[in-house]
Amino acid sequence: MAERTGPGRSEARGGQQGRVLLVTGVSRDLGRRFARAAARHPNVERVIGVDVAPPRGDIGKVGFVRADIRNPVIAKVIAKEEVDTVVHLSVIATPGTTGGRSTMKELNVIGTMQLLAACQTAPSLRQVVVKSTTQVYGASSRDPAMFTESMEPRRTPSSGYARDAADIESYVRGFARRRPDIAVTVLRCANVLGPSVVSPIASHFRRAVVPNVLGFDPRLQFLHEQDLYGVLEHAVRTGVPGTFNVAGDGVLTHSQVARRLQRVTVPIPEPLFGLARFGGGEYPAELRALLTYGRGVDTTRMRSLLGFEPRYTTEDTVVDFADSVMPSANRADRALAALESRLTGAPGD
Repeated sequence: MAERTGPGRSEARGGQQGRVLLVTGVSRDLGRRFARAAARHPNVERVIGVDVAPPRGDIGKVGFVRADIRNPVIAKVIAKEEVDTVVHLSVIATPGTTGGRSTMKELNVIGTMQLLAACQTAPSLRQVVVKSTTQVYGASSRDPAMFTESMEPRRTPSSGYARDAADIESYVRGFARRRPDIAVTVLRCANVLGPSVVSPIASHFRRAVVPNVLGFDPRLQFLHEQDLYGVLEHAVRTGVPGTFNVAGDGVLTHSQVARRLQRVTVPIPEPLFGLARFGGGEYPAELRALLTYGRGVDTTRMRSLLGFEPRYTTEDTVVDFADSVMPSANRADRALAALESRLTGAPGD
């Protein structure tokens, strides 16, 4: 059963008609913060947040519906609330407390399938936005310098979050063919980093001693957490359909990131790297591949077609992330050093 809390239709925007958004995954920080921000937009009449558990923090004017997107009841929620825009953020990158890899896959893939089935029969629906990941490209020694959206991975992800994301995108493409009247936007986001981000890559660089794969120094791209919220808002507001790589300008090597964070690195032979652990857990297969071979994505379509410009470059993102992992006494020195580097045009490393 779906349990509804929060402001109802008659309370929203004084009866004015506007956008009606349904946001999945609001029990996690990304979904909660995006839904709360979206509800403040003047063109949005209502935001309905959906998840199996209540949000952990304040959701403001967002109406919460306790429902599982793996259950057909989600179709009733979309119909009853007359939703015109679905923002799908209920895709998890690690099993965490969900009950293991099989449960994670069921939440990600089966949940998306059921959500799209509900969307397909919804007459009021006009737009679907799906947060995906650049991990769908995988990471291997045969990769191009930069992946464009039309390229296939050189080595198809076979497990984990990357495999789930690839399956999800396949189902989304099928949905877009069946409902050409709906604007479908897929955002392939680079690894997200920022002071409040909890993720495998953030945990990796928060370690006092950071392992690296012996003989490799992979190129990395990041998307700042604020730019993630920005691109989601932009996609909803503009309604531009298509698939887009989303990342901050530039790349940094693993060693450059470690130096900016003042982290000590310890090289580990590739066969043994999988035995390294962080935060009480193992390195996911897709993260091990990334930290070996790296990955770069072309963001031309993001700028020219989607019309989005991130505020933070990859380097800016790392510098901001550093504030959350380094002693405050070092921040002024780093800020002055960064300013000097920009003024003199000296290369970073």
